[in-house]
Amino acid sequence: MPNACGFVTFRTMFFRILILTGFALSIVPARAETPDSQTTAHVFDRLRNDPARLTLFLRAFPKGGDLHNHLAGAIPAEDYLRWAGEDGLCVSLPQGRILPGKCRVATPGDLPATQLAAHDEARQVMIDSLSMHDFVPTPLDRSGHDHFFSTFGRFAPVLATHQGEMLAQARDQAAADHIVYLELMISPALGAMARAGEAHPLPGTDYDAAHRALDTDRAHLVSLARQETDTMEHDAQDILHCDTPQAHPGCSVTVRYLFQAIRTMSPAQVFAQLDTAYQLVHEDPRFVGVNFVAPEDNPVAMKDYAQHMQIFAAQNARHPDVKLSLHAGELTPSLVPANGLDNHIRQAVEIAGASRIGHGVDILWEHDAPGLLHEMAQRRIAVEVNLTSNDQILGVSGKSHPLSVYRRAHVPVTLSTDDQGVSRSNLTQEYRRAIATARLGYADLKAISRNSLTYAFIPGTSLWDGDHVITLCRAPQSFACANFLRKSEKARLQFQLERNLAAFEAMVSHEPLFQ
Repeated sequence: MPNACGFVTFRTMFFRILILTGFALSIVPARAETPDSQTTAHVFDRLRNDPARLTLFLRAFPKGGDLHNHLAGAIPAEDYLRWAGEDGLCVSLPQGRILPGKCRVATPGDLPATQLAAHDEARQVMIDSLSMHDFVPTPLDRSGHDHFFSTFGRFAPVLATHQGEMLAQARDQAAADHIVYLELMISPALGAMARAGEAHPLPGTDYDAAHRALDTDRAHLVSLARQETDTMEHDAQDILHCDTPQAHPGCSVTVRYLFQAIRTMSPAQVFAQLDTAYQLVHEDPRFVGVNFVAPEDNPVAMKDYAQHMQIFAAQNARHPDVKLSLHAGELTPSLVPANGLDNHIRQAVEIAGASRIGHGVDILWEHDAPGLLHEMAQRRIAVEVNLTSNDQILGVSGKSHPLSVYRRAHVPVTLSTDDQGVSRSNLTQEYRRAIATARLGYADLKAISRNSLTYAFIPGTSLWDGDHVITLCRAPQSFACANFLRKSEKARLQFQLERNLAAFEAMVSHEPLFQ
């Protein structure tokens, strides 16, 4: 019988087995089902209709990576408000935003952020304004889409001075979700890049000339971006106490970055961002790819979409080593006309050369959707599925979500958080939603978790060749396998995931809470 401290026993047993198997698994595990994995699959089948125990199961389940995570959107409103108080800022209750500049209360409805702790109703107003917490449409705030995207401007005044704290929190949250790898989207030196774009208007579609025009700015812009990232990482290391006996769990999470360019700026500003971003990824191994953000249905984003894809194509030709993940298909018929729904994913894949697609919700409305799905499956172009934000922003959930369509078409999918602070979600909850959305089995959960590392932009050769371990690592304890793992960061993280899965399955097989 489980004792009153069953959950403590559950956690202790998990970490004890994790440590033991970390030493015991000196060879690369095979994908064949083991007695523990079979038992865990049976346990999962019993728990899928037991929400409380299913949550415990999924919290401990090793999730590989989170490939679609905006750092600015990953932080809860409560932290932004606390930092506003530390910075001496005010909040505007009528506007629901943190105000820039030092706090001088003169306008009715403004309040020093430090006073929110003593005014619970005002604090709740601000939390609701800076996130999707308790969102209810009103005549002045009618859609989840508009409310979601408006939050970023409302907490913007504290972003620049708290990057290190943000990174530290994102890493600790990833560790709590049993994530080993995090690809964060950030935009260091964005303002300087936008100003460079203003100074160099595009010469039509001559992107080679546009590239040459930025020759005098590019090195400085890359240096600024690297310096900002250095400062953020140094501050986060200090906060997490990494490399000390007091190290936070987040220190063990491997972090890499995607530079996120803003698609709603002028074409010249977009070009300057992307031109610098590709050079940054080419030079700095912390940056593993480029992405494109801001509402896809924005009038500027819609008008310039085809041109943006051509700019990506030109940059890819110059830097073929740079990986690309694109937000594409974050659209519904209620947001844009029919002719705006039938080509964005295809253009991202066929013109821009994206290796991954973020969201991909409008796939059902694409021209020749079956053909495009077949192409994505053949080319192994993964889709980063963000179920909570797709529900909150687009109103697409449950059986209306195309997750099952992608899976039936054999397009690889991963689960990710998008903006977990704004959404009030986490990766565990995304897995819960996926189980309800697509009736996933335990083998499906493992496949999605493995996908998150297989399709991550981590350098190195994969540990897996399809469903089989690569030839070098089929021999137990071979020098060739050890040498292979030493040379491939991707394979090392995949090996770590497999080790974590083995420990998890051993724990589940013996934990009384799950029997």
